[in-house]
Amino acid sequence: MNVAGAGFEPPSSADFIFSPFIGQSAYLTKPIALVFLSVLFISIFFIVAAKKAAIVPSRLQFAGESLYGFVRNDLGRDIIGPEFIRFVPFLFTMFTFVLVNNIFGIVPFLQFPTMSRFSFPVVLSVLTFVVFHATAIKHKGLGGYLKEIMFMPGVPKLVYIILTPMELMTFFFTRPVTLAVRLFANMFAGHLLLLVFILGGDHLLHGAIGLKLVSPFAFTIGIALTFFEFLVQCLQAYIFTLLTALYIAGALSDEH
Repeated sequence: MNVAGAGFEPPSSADFIFSPFIGQSAYLTKPIALVFLSVLFISIFFIVAAKKAAIVPSRLQFAGESLYGFVRNDLGRDIIGPEFIRFVPFLFTMFTFVLVNNIFGIVPFLQFPTMSRFSFPVVLSVLTFVVFHATAIKHKGLGGYLKEIMFMPGVPKLVYIILTPMELMTFFFTRPVTLAVRLFANMFAGHLLLLVFILGGDHLLHGAIGLKLVSPFAFTIGIALTFFEFLVQCLQAYIFTLLTALYIAGALSDEH
């Protein structure tokens, strides 16, 4: 942050790069610490919520059961169908993990959405498509699955020269990349936008008298955007898990 009289230096991609806590290890940075913190938080939350389960649930138990029921029914049963139950643990873990790491972006003192670092969405996307391809191969057989991808029925044979490479690229590259980019881009852009208004408001507050009068508007927009960003964070966790469920449903279907 610049002092009064100096120009405002807007946030950039450099604000998403953190120095290691100790030494030069890339594994001892704030994003990595937040990932471990999210796993710890999720584990403790659901252990405590289920520890004293009762017919009349406590508020914590009700919250945990409601979240699980939402993923189980709305993202599992309604999307995947009869075979949904074996995929619920994966979907539930994916949803809660993405949700908590997204929300970290507006938590005081943490204030960084882990999924704004591209490597994390990439890993989750790879996991999704490992499950997707493994499910499809188990359901259809390796030969049947590859044949379905490479040779779409009802297409003239000459078209396969163009269509087959495109389908292979779609299933093994394009879909995983777009799944990761969607989550990353939303978290990156949202966090950058918040930085612009919050840091900009602070800069105006330390400026001339005329600028001080404008700073409350910047802070007000920043606060409004924080609430909007919370909705986006929840929505992106939902969309990522929804698409995962849709891919699994497609792997279990008998048609391409």
